[in-house]
Amino acid sequence: MLIHVGKNRNVAIDLRLAIWLSLVAGAVNAAGFRALGYFSANMTGNVSTASDMLALGRWLSALWFLSLLAAFVAGAAVSALLIDAGRARRIHGVYALSIVAEAVLLLILAALDLAFPIAVGGRVMMVGLSFLMGVQNAATTRISDGRVRTSHVSGIATDLGIELAAVLRRGNAQGARATAMRSRLKLHAATLAAFFGGGVAGVLGYERIGPWVFVLVAVVLLALALPELRRVHGAGAR
Repeated sequence: MLIHVGKNRNVAIDLRLAIWLSLVAGAVNAAGFRALGYFSANMTGNVSTASDMLALGRWLSALWFLSLLAAFVAGAAVSALLIDAGRARRIHGVYALSIVAEAVLLLILAALDLAFPIAVGGRVMMVGLSFLMGVQNAATTRISDGRVRTSHVSGIATDLGIELAAVLRRGNAQGARATAMRSRLKLHAATLAAFFGGGVAGVLGYERIGPWVFVLVAVVLLALALPELRRVHGAGAR
């Protein structure tokens, strides 16, 4: 799911990508909120809160929420630049490498959270998590040609509504077009459900093991990406 690009992808591959990485995004977003009171992936909410703070004259609070937006954008930009550089150099598995990089950075942030009190490392942690969500969202968007966005819940819900209306309007339509509509509906529904489920798991995990939940999420990312890298490099060696 992290190797196939463009015409080599199918609905099943996109569905696996959406479910696993939406689970990760939901867990990181919810656990971060449980720990620090801010969302690392909810840029709609962060921008709205920043505008509210700015209107009330609370400049520092507004700048804080805008810094989360800036970190998310920076993560997406860095991810896209690295992917482009890797593809230009014909580096196999560049998308899987981006997920490995995300996991390593998440381990570093988890170590920071474990080593320092929230008063010292909390803001760095939140900026770092927003950066990572930008990295992941850009990677999944690029590899799926925009079909999968793991943390963009407003967009996912909108797409779900559009596809639901299309299916209801066409009723018992048959053929390739009808199959494509139902596949998109299934993809968006699964993405939304996985993000929700990941959020529940993230909060429950943080309640029980604290910052170690971020370590577990990083292990999941590595478990997803490393076998893909071994497979593509093994195939290249043959």
